[in-house]
Amino acid sequence: MKTGTIVALAVAGILGGLVVAAVLWVYLRPLSVYAWMGRRTLRAVKVADVAVETPAGRQRAFVGGTGEVVVLLHGAGDQAGAWSRVVPALVRSYSLIVPDLAGHGESEPRTGPIGVDRILGGAEGVIETLAQGRRVTLVGNSLGAWVAMLVAQRHPEWVERVVAINGGASKGTNAEAVVVPKTLADARAAMTQLRDPGSPALPDFVLRDVVRQAASGPLARFVATAGTMGQWTLDGRLGEITAPVTLLWGVSDKVMPLDYANRMLAELPSARLVTLEKCGHVPQNECPEQLLAALREVLEGKQ
Repeated sequence: MKTGTIVALAVAGILGGLVVAAVLWVYLRPLSVYAWMGRRTLRAVKVADVAVETPAGRQRAFVGGTGEVVVLLHGAGDQAGAWSRVVPALVRSYSLIVPDLAGHGESEPRTGPIGVDRILGGAEGVIETLAQGRRVTLVGNSLGAWVAMLVAQRHPEWVERVVAINGGASKGTNAEAVVVPKTLADARAAMTQLRDPGSPALPDFVLRDVVRQAASGPLARFVATAGTMGQWTLDGRLGEITAPVTLLWGVSDKVMPLDYANRMLAELPSARLVTLEKCGHVPQNECPEQLLAALREVLEGKQ
């Protein structure tokens, strides 16, 4: 056999092995692949990956664009790449700061429980360092909305406005919410609660990865601190948030249903509610175009 043929066969064998490994990675770790793709999208639109030293440890954030500063805060168990379907449009008009919340993505701490205090401290450190004294619009989803409201309450001089997407600083009331699924059936039930009935069902290999990550990932580490979370809620104190608040709500969300938003709306001194039909708990993933349209209207002062 000629040397060229041997080399070609060897290369083909290596490539074949890489393809098999990639397919297995997608099948066994689809959520990790999704996160990697999201972060790759952020880098592709020139949103730089930076490190920020904070009291909560070293935090990672994506920074790019020019104009009004908009901070995008993801939910529990997620990471900065969760915003990849809206960042390419927003970065054309705004200066974006998109952090991995403490204990998530590539932000410290890498192990152990992650309390609200640690997550809040990390977010405050990132905003103080990267905003460089400019007032910011805080856009948060789920846990990110909770953090946004706490930052606005603690640092009113930093905040131009708050956009809370299916989340906030009040206690939840849905005792049947499946927060940490332990079985495939649990994961399927959780997705039913989180997503609109018309959205495509997630395949079992993705649900199995949901269970795997729920057992030891950032969500589990956050939920482990549930006993301390009450001191960080603002029930009866939401009036301390003086910045305008817009509640953008996916109405199909059963984890934080519309009545949760209405309870906050009644207490916030300067707030309005905008509903997103056929969207669930994470609109930036499930219905990004609808969320983006509503978010642009808020940022442009049309709502």
